[in-house]
Amino acid sequence: MRVIDSEDIWGEPSDRGHAHKVLRRVVELGVNFIDTAESYGPHTDETLIAEALHPYPKGVVIATKCGLARPKPSRWDDDCRPEKLRKDLEGSLKRLKLERIDLYQLHTVDRKVPLEVSVGTLADMQREGKVRHIGLSNVTVKQLEIGRQIVPIVSVQNRYSLADRGSEDVLRHCEQHGIAFLPWYPLGDGSALRLAKVKKLAEKLKASPAQVAIAWLLKKSPVMLPIPGTNSLAHLEENVTAAKLVLSDDDFRAL
Repeated sequence: MRVIDSEDIWGEPSDRGHAHKVLRRVVELGVNFIDTAESYGPHTDETLIAEALHPYPKGVVIATKCGLARPKPSRWDDDCRPEKLRKDLEGSLKRLKLERIDLYQLHTVDRKVPLEVSVGTLADMQREGKVRHIGLSNVTVKQLEIGRQIVPIVSVQNRYSLADRGSEDVLRHCEQHGIAFLPWYPLGDGSALRLAKVKKLAEKLKASPAQVAIAWLLKKSPVMLPIPGTNSLAHLEENVTAAKLVLSDDDFRAL
């Protein structure tokens, strides 16, 4: 689950108290994995998570990401230099009030920095005890394999949804090697939810199109872990309930 406040994920929330309520409700509903990044805000999401949930309930895993710079709302600049990654980590540990990040993910591949150098820096952080597990994001199969040659990779976070299956080869690779696949933007831009076949199935199952889209992802692969973002209590409840929606094989194939 990822909690966001604006399209650009920039600045402070318009209603901080409501953001806290959403985060607390996440845990009340039994969600035990919360994904964020130091670049969301920047820094805002991590601060909100700690304000709402620290000390964290037993079993709750907070995952965050590093390697992006945010000079202004419209900018997401790759910056995976070792010194930037170390600065990101120390900031995340402080904001999240943690001594170790359970899942620390490289947010992107920086063409200006060899991937071996960036992943090697995360591996050093792991050896120092500041990171438990390492994940990659926005990678190809080849890049994933480069990372795996350096350190065990437990998760991959790529864009993937009912309407965007461009990372199908990465998903299959993750399945073959027991790596969790975290599809970001799992509901896409909403166009898939307006498709006639999705709306028809949602009506048949007495569910929302968004719930059908999430249920499709969950049935798609045993390593799939969708992370829909929301700043709405109603959408949060709707998204979590989708985990109880089971598509038949015929319904799944129809999509």
